[in-house]
Amino acid sequence: MLDINRKTHLIDADGEVLGRLASRIALLLIGKNKVDYVPNLDKGDVVIVKNVKEIRITGQKLRQKKYYRHSGYPGGFKTEKMGEVFSKKPNEVLKRAVWNMLPKNKLRQSRIKRLQFK
Repeated sequence: MLDINRKTHLIDADGEVLGRLASRIALLLIGKNKVDYVPNLDKGDVVIVKNVKEIRITGQKLRQKKYYRHSGYPGGFKTEKMGEVFSKKPNEVLKRAVWNMLPKNKLRQSRIKRLQFK
C-alpha cells in the first residue's frame, strides 16, 4: 500500500498570466516538485485557485483563440471564442489550459480532479 502525502496549495490568480499559472499548477498536480517523483504514480498535490476572474490573458487571445468541440452527431461541430467562455465561466479557461499541459495518459483524469476553484 502506498502512503501518498498530499499537500494543499492555495494559489491566488489575481494578476497572474494564464499560461504561466497553468504550467505551475500542472507541475503541482503531477508531483514533479517532490523528491520522490515517479512518472507512473499519481503522487501530486491538491491545488485550490482563487480569484480566477482576475487572471491576465495576454495578446489578442480573448478575441482570436477558439475552443472546438463536437457532439458526435452530424453537424454537431461547435466553436466558442475564449472571450465568451471567460465571461461565462472563467474557471473553465484555466481548467482547459491545465488539462492540455498534463501528460496524455491514464493518470490525467485523476490529476485534473484535484484542481479546485474557490
